[in-house]
Amino acid sequence: MGFREEYGTLLDNIAREADVIAMRYFRTSDVHVDRKGDGSPVTQADRAVEEMARAKVKSSGLPLDVLGEEMGGRDASAASNSGRARLIIDPIDGTEEFSRGIPTFGTLLAIEKDGEIVAGMASAPALSTRWWAYRGQGAYRNGKEIHVSKVATLSASMVFTTGTGPKKTSVMRDKIRRLVDAARNGRALGGYWQHMLVAEGSIEVAVDLTSMPWDLAPLGIIVEEAGGRSTNLQGVRSIYTHALVSTNGLVHDEVLALLR
Repeated sequence: MGFREEYGTLLDNIAREADVIAMRYFRTSDVHVDRKGDGSPVTQADRAVEEMARAKVKSSGLPLDVLGEEMGGRDASAASNSGRARLIIDPIDGTEEFSRGIPTFGTLLAIEKDGEIVAGMASAPALSTRWWAYRGQGAYRNGKEIHVSKVATLSASMVFTTGTGPKKTSVMRDKIRRLVDAARNGRALGGYWQHMLVAEGSIEVAVDLTSMPWDLAPLGIIVEEAGGRSTNLQGVRSIYTHALVSTNGLVHDEVLALLR
């Protein structure tokens, strides 16, 4: 049995209902924004999506733990060592955008098994788009297989980053500017979507430097199954070091050299 056959029904069901919940609040006066201890926003939609996902995991009968942004879970700093697979969920990635009526938010879902992400899904209902990948089974957008671009040099590439905001140190800001200056052109977008643009071949590079595991969990597998690479700044495949660099693979080493 492949990973899609094992986990696909659960992920599809969670994503489908998450879309409904998110769109129930999106661009309405019903959405209420609170601030968590770190200053990041949270809405009732974030909480409702994660509660629903946990309930679906429980009713599925699959032996899965859950790690989520809003309700936590065992050890968010490293791959699970419980011996069980786990669902990692960001109920709404891009809550700031969601609360402002910007359509680039999405629900992020991943299955981690034996320390490896084996399934990933990003569902963006306001964009009517869903991306997914299962280890060894390709990457897809709305049912159509996707592939990274064939641009071979950074000087010909388009680069997206999370910008140079207050979470970045001065060293990080310098590195980001150096990278963007070396590319053909660049944008500050951030979030999961920039990595999906790498996977579908629209851009060549996406850079996150200050993210949590649930922000990153499904992104690498989707990029990798589309033919690209996703690593931290040391070239290691991990969602637990806050940084994720996704590229079409051809410019990856050049990008890492500028960011180190």
